Amino acid sequence: MIGETINSILRGLVKLLHPVKWHNLRYTKPISSVFGFERGTPIDRYYIDQFLNSHKHYIKGTVLEIADSYYSSKYGDAVGKFEILHKDATAIGVTLTGDLENPDTLPENAMDCFICTQTLNFIFKIDEAMESSYKLLKPGGSLLLTVAGLCQISAYDYDRWGDYWRFTDQSIRRLATKYFKESNVRIQAHGNVLAATALIHGIAAEELTFHELSETDRSYQVIITLHAIK
Repeated sequence: MIGETINSILRGLVKLLHPVKWHNLRYTKPISSVFGFERGTPIDRYYIDQFLNSHKHYIKGTVLEIADSYYSSKYGDAVGKFEILHKDATAIGVTLTGDLENPDTLPENAMDCFICTQTLNFIFKIDEAMESSYKLLKPGGSLLLTVAGLCQISAYDYDRWGDYWRFTDQSIRRLATKYFKESNVRIQAHGNVLAATALIHGIAAEELTFHELSETDRSYQVIITLHAIK
């Protein structure tokens, strides 16, 4: 709690000392090169939080995430067991070792909910990854997935395992409905030209209004969210 208060104060100081000049964005360098983390909540994280909060009643039972259990702990409703997927069996907190690119490495009908945020962008074999996501779920289980549309390259991921794809609501629908029944798939695009500009420059969500973030323009899809039921 104290740490979060200190972080909030520091972010406030950053924004006070380095305010955004909205009418002068003619820069070749971004305002923040780390998605705006030092200024507040990155734009894409804002949309992810909104999506998961509105679907938190599906985050229950045995819930799987990749690398950690941040979102299942934050939004979980009656979570009975937290599972963490990683390719490296020695990774901290890992409970399930496997690779989304290789469905044969993963259990079948094991999870009530799989939260998969901003992951498919960094997996080259996206078809196999969607097949794995379907395989992992129990009948009636939920996949809560987000992917990036308009955004910058993530240097951290690019240098370690690759940054391969950007998506639209159409591409995610075609990918998901190869495995899930179309009637069980709900997809929504989030963002507009201002939100996309803010994300690329590293301007934080707190520096935009609720109305500015909520307006949707399908030509400027920042985040695409998917809820699919097996």
